[in-house]
Amino acid sequence: MPASVVQRQLEAYNAKDLEGLVAAYAPDAEQYTLHGPMLAKGRDALRARFAERFAEPDLHARLLSRTVFGNFVTDLEVVTRNYPEGKGEVEMLCIYEVIDGRIQRASFAIGAPKLLVPASR
Repeated sequence: MPASVVQRQLEAYNAKDLEGLVAAYAPDAEQYTLHGPMLAKGRDALRARFAERFAEPDLHARLLSRTVFGNFVTDLEVVTRNYPEGKGEVEMLCIYEVIDGRIQRASFAIGAPKLLVPASR
């Protein structure tokens, strides 16, 4: 079921479980900005991309809504991030295409970051 694999990758993301998250993706999976350039292709590129993100101490994605349409799953999330300017949040629209029980393609529309706490000086 497409929603269950997307939920597993969300839980792995929040647990900073790099291998669990990468396992939710097909070996040749692709990530894109929505209507834009490719961000990563293949598990090695995904692993490197997520390892960098997992270094952020406050990283957490909060699911606001989920829609399932056949093998497509669309999540609206608010992600807490650590920016150079301080802790913040960003809204993300995540569109996943699930094939054979793994995420084959994912596209992300990313909103403007909103700072919560300025960085200490």
